[in-house]
Amino acid sequence: MKIKSLILYCLISSIFLFSLVSIWKVLSTLQGIDLENFNFAIILTLGIGISLINLIIGNKLHKAIKSIIFAILFTLVDGYLVQSMPIWYNIGIFGILIFYSFKIDKYNQKNLDLDHSSQTVVFEFLTLFGIVLFSFVILFPFYMMIVTSFKTQTALLINPLDFSINFAQDIKELFKSYFVIFDTYKFGRYILISTFVSVGTVIITLIFAIPAAYAVARLNFFGKNFLSTSILIIYMFPAIVLVIPLYTVFSQLGLRNNVGGLLIVYTATTLPVAIYMLQGYFKSIPKELEEAAIMDKLNWFGIIIKIILPLSIPAISSVALYVFMIAWNEFLFSLMFLDNPNSFTLSRAIQYLSGDAETPRQYLMAGSVVVTIPVLFIFVYFEKYLVSGLTAGSVKG
Repeated sequence: MKIKSLILYCLISSIFLFSLVSIWKVLSTLQGIDLENFNFAIILTLGIGISLINLIIGNKLHKAIKSIIFAILFTLVDGYLVQSMPIWYNIGIFGILIFYSFKIDKYNQKNLDLDHSSQTVVFEFLTLFGIVLFSFVILFPFYMMIVTSFKTQTALLINPLDFSINFAQDIKELFKSYFVIFDTYKFGRYILISTFVSVGTVIITLIFAIPAAYAVARLNFFGKNFLSTSILIIYMFPAIVLVIPLYTVFSQLGLRNNVGGLLIVYTATTLPVAIYMLQGYFKSIPKELEEAAIMDKLNWFGIIIKIILPLSIPAISSVALYVFMIAWNEFLFSLMFLDNPNSFTLSRAIQYLSGDAETPRQYLMAGSVVVTIPVLFIFVYFEKYLVSGLTAGSVKG
């Protein structure tokens, strides 16, 4: 076994374990746990020991059994012997060790003897560390947002940095912020408006984008090459440059404080990228299918409806999801064009509440959760279509 690979494997894997445990300890302190110290030396020593034992045991034990043994030993030392910790903390540590044990199980004496094994170990654990750190930085604000939304005004005034949730209180008190924003601040109306604007933008964009993308992909006309390559020129200009002239025009046409005006703007800003995404996919569809349809005396409209659309569901779904997220989260145009609270979208309503110094912070956070949760669930559910749609058409043949 190469000594260099062995040393790197033990050090980097133990540092990775320490980073996972430290993040969990940070989150635990936010829940009110008083940690004496982070036990840096103990965690690193345990990490190195677990890594070495994993190499020595190899495949003599099933990886699930090894993982459970390592997790129990580490939890006993860190959660009971060093400092007595609550059960939920130890469950988290146990889960972290299970995850860590499965990650190091792939390494054995034979693997560390291979050429470039040290580079493989470094890059893999650095990648894992980057993913964990990135996830923590991205998800922590959402954690703060959700926790704050369950707070009372008194709790926030007493200790603004306490991010624990008191589950012992009555459920009506726990969800009071959500009841208030729907009852007092009329967030139900804002949800309906945002849904109408977002879904309407998706429908109108697809109605125009599908035939336009098909024309660019299949038909020959003057200026086709220029159109297909310059269709995204609109994104070279910052949105703030377009707001002022649009504000003037919409004021003269009476389209301010009107969701119809937002539908026009959102469609205009999302249509180019929708056409660009769809035309690449349409080009990947074999022309022979359309030629056979023409032989069956189908017109171009019939070809699009009966052949192109069924074959383009992944691409169309990804475009629809992309357009929906843009329309749901858009803020600048809604800020400029909407002054009447009765016509606010969700993003504009959040800004309107934040501008009022008397609005409690927990209500703002509850409103932010309401804005985030729907699009988050939609994205998670349709993410497979988004990935397949974005990559479809990139390789021909």
